[in-house]
Amino acid sequence: MTKKPIPTRPLGTTGIQVSELALGTMQFTWTCSAAMGRRVLDAYWAAGGYFIDTADSYTTWQEGNSGGEAETIIGNWMKERKNRRQVVLATKCQMRVWPGTTGEGLSRVHVFSAIDASLQRLRTDYVDLLQCHWPDGITPVEETLRAFDDLIAAGKVRYVGCSNFSSGLFGEALALARWGRYPKLVSVQPRYHLLERDFEKDHAWLAKKYGVAVIPYSPLAGGFLTGKYRKGKPLPDSKRIEWQKHMLGDKLWNVVATLERLGRKRGKTVAQMALGWHLSHDWMTAPIVGANSPEQLKETLGAAGLKLTPDEMKALDEVSK
Repeated sequence: MTKKPIPTRPLGTTGIQVSELALGTMQFTWTCSAAMGRRVLDAYWAAGGYFIDTADSYTTWQEGNSGGEAETIIGNWMKERKNRRQVVLATKCQMRVWPGTTGEGLSRVHVFSAIDASLQRLRTDYVDLLQCHWPDGITPVEETLRAFDDLIAAGKVRYVGCSNFSSGLFGEALALARWGRYPKLVSVQPRYHLLERDFEKDHAWLAKKYGVAVIPYSPLAGGFLTGKYRKGKPLPDSKRIEWQKHMLGDKLWNVVATLERLGRKRGKTVAQMALGWHLSHDWMTAPIVGANSPEQLKETLGAAGLKLTPDEMKALDEVSK
C-alpha cells in the first residue's frame, strides 16, 4: 500500500520497536463489518504495520454485541496469517464485559478473569501490552499493579500501560514503580488531538521524563480532522457524530482550514497533516489510527514519516489554542 515501510519508534524503554502509526480496532463490527475488518488488517500488514491496539470491550455499544468482537477478529486473523510473533499486540481491560459485581473494574479478580477471556478470543497465550482502559475510581492502583506483576510473572502479559489516567494517578503509578516493587507503566494512551490538547499540560512531561511511550487514540478527533466536516455544509452520515458534536464550531473550522492550507503546499491531505502534527512531537510514539476500509487506511498511512517544520507547527499551535 505504501512505497516505504512504516517507520518505527521505541515503545518507551522496553527495547521493542513499534510502527509509528498503530492500527486501532474500535471500528470492527461497529462502523465496519468483520469481513472488512480483516481486509483492513491485511492492508495494514501489507504496508509493513505490525502494532495493533484493541480492547475487550470493543464493541459492547453496538446492538447485538457483548464485547470481545474485535479481539476475536484479530485472533482469527493472526491464526490464519501465522504472524503472532511478528505482531506487537495491545489490549485493554476495565470496562464492563460480563454481568455481576466482578464484570468491570481493575480489581485483581476482574483483571485476572478479563485477560484469560481476552487470550482465548485472541487465540494466543500472551499479549505484548495490557492497559488499564480507564481508572475505576475504587481499586487502589497498588492492587492493579500487583495483579499486573503476577500476570507478567505468569507469562500472560509482557508489559503494562494505562489509558485515560489523570496526571495524578499516572504520576502515582510511576512513583510506585520507581520506589516500590511494582511494574512500570511503559505506555500511556490518552485522547489527544489538535482540538483537545490537555495531555500536554500535565502528562507529557511525565511521559518524557520517565521514558513512557505515548500512543494517543482518536488523533483525527473521530473524523473531524479528516476534512469531511466543513463549515456551512451538511454533516456527513456518521455513527460517531453524536458522541462528539461538542467539537463543531469555529475552532474546528479554523484548524481544518490551516491543515488544508499547509497540506496543499506539501501535497498532503488534511488527515495526513493532522497526523504529521502528532508525529512531530519529540515525545510521541504512535498515534492509533482506525479505518473502515483499505482505501481509507491507505490515505492515513500516507502520513508515515511526515515531520512538520517549526513554522507549520507554530501555525497549528496558534490556531488550536
